[in-house]
Amino acid sequence: MSAEPRPSNSLLQGTTVRDAVAGARARLEEAGVETAAVDAALLLAHVLGTTRSGLHADSRRELTESEAAELERRLARRAAREPLAYVLGEWGFRRLTLTVDARVLVPRPETEIVVERCLVRLAGTGAPRVLDVGTGSGAIALAIADEHPGARVTAIDASAGALEVARANTARAGLTIDLRRHDLYAGLPDGPWDLVVCNPPYVREDEISGLEPEVRDWEPRGALVGEGATERVASDACAVLRPGGALVLETAGGRAEEVAGLLRDLGYADVQTTDDLVGRSRIAEGVTPK
Repeated sequence: MSAEPRPSNSLLQGTTVRDAVAGARARLEEAGVETAAVDAALLLAHVLGTTRSGLHADSRRELTESEAAELERRLARRAAREPLAYVLGEWGFRRLTLTVDARVLVPRPETEIVVERCLVRLAGTGAPRVLDVGTGSGAIALAIADEHPGARVTAIDASAGALEVARANTARAGLTIDLRRHDLYAGLPDGPWDLVVCNPPYVREDEISGLEPEVRDWEPRGALVGEGATERVASDACAVLRPGGALVLETAGGRAEEVAGLLRDLGYADVQTTDDLVGRSRIAEGVTPK
């Protein structure tokens, strides 16, 4: 991971909000950030404690020296291709705002669809027992606890740092989940569980160099790259799910059909796949025989 860049002096006290956004956008475009315009506005809005629409309403206001310096610090980090979520220190996920940093993956829109599939599988179950494998920031576990009142959610992760972030998010959300340090390769905690959900490390080692810098250089490698994690969770879940219990897995884009075949081979029934927002098969799910 790169050291935090030192801020430059291009944005000084007295720069207007409008000019600061324009300057920040140019800086990020030069750094190769594809979402430069949006990121520039979000960074300044965060510094000023306002919204993007609030920037337009206050476009002629001049930045104070401390505001300009804080924008510089965060802008330098983003120009070094640190993920915007890490620079902001938080990220939205469904109805929640989660604390995020380099100890956890940035929650992504496709994972919001994973939660949606879990909620469909849990519909009609008053107090389901749910296991989230490799919880990271706690995004999936907390979203299920938030949107399915009565769910008894256990979340495991091998990373002590990730669990610290998940605990902070649990307190921030005012929710209750059971957080445990546990490696998925050591087998899954005894059930019976009504649902097991996992966003496993699924990037192959030979694929990592082709990822964008925000992912390749900043996000935790152990949560990204893994061989056999999907197969291990799918196999071990058979033994800990109740009859008719559901398994929901996020996969690499375009590989859900392959994972669906694995689930059928393992004896899962009602196997389905779901596409992500750009039409790639992304989620595989099934239930254990009753």
